[in-house]
Amino acid sequence: MSEERKAVLLLSGGLDSTTLLALARREGFDVHAMTFRYGQRHGSEIDAARAVARRYDVRDHVIVDIDLRTFGGSALTGDAAVPKDRSDDAMTHGIPITYVPARNTIFLSFALAFAEVLEARDIFIGVNALDYSGYPDCRPEYIAAYERMANLATRGGVEGTAPVTIRTPLMMLTKAQIVALGTELGVDYGMTQSCYDPQPDGTACGHCDACQLRRRGFEQAGVPDPTRYV
Repeated sequence: MSEERKAVLLLSGGLDSTTLLALARREGFDVHAMTFRYGQRHGSEIDAARAVARRYDVRDHVIVDIDLRTFGGSALTGDAAVPKDRSDDAMTHGIPITYVPARNTIFLSFALAFAEVLEARDIFIGVNALDYSGYPDCRPEYIAAYERMANLATRGGVEGTAPVTIRTPLMMLTKAQIVALGTELGVDYGMTQSCYDPQPDGTACGHCDACQLRRRGFEQAGVPDPTRYV
């Protein structure tokens, strides 16, 4: 593939990022995947990300170790209980305790550094502004602001030789639309992991926000849900 088709893709091993990877590969991008082991309680997603990266034959798969437990502030990196069985209204108002402070800013910064080394112009991130739990770093205005900053902060952006584009093709899709897209692309969702509070073997709790949104997405898309729930 030509050099200008290089891309860095943030791969969590979840439903959205796996769909994103399948889409990027279909569009001809030479993908360099990046996954973070950041102190999250759901470490089984790292195994899922490895499996997905192998399935899609990415150019390389970098697993970055950073410990966001240093700061705390989230149920995903601490001992606070993960909220379960929240109503639709609760999931669409306010910022929940599962929000990890500045996580996407940190992840995108690593991806930006990797892209600059690779001379890649594209960074893919599977953020979504419709079916999500109120995270401030999943909104279109956040991504637009980050992209502007990225092109002020890198050699390629300043010199105009490799301006960066943050690609978010799933941004305005519902979870059902994402499932439908992934099904069209042949994604095996059985290898993905979305749960915020899974069992040690990766079995999903079925009650956290992520599980509820995932389950509903399959139901509304009319696609069988291959997730193993408790």
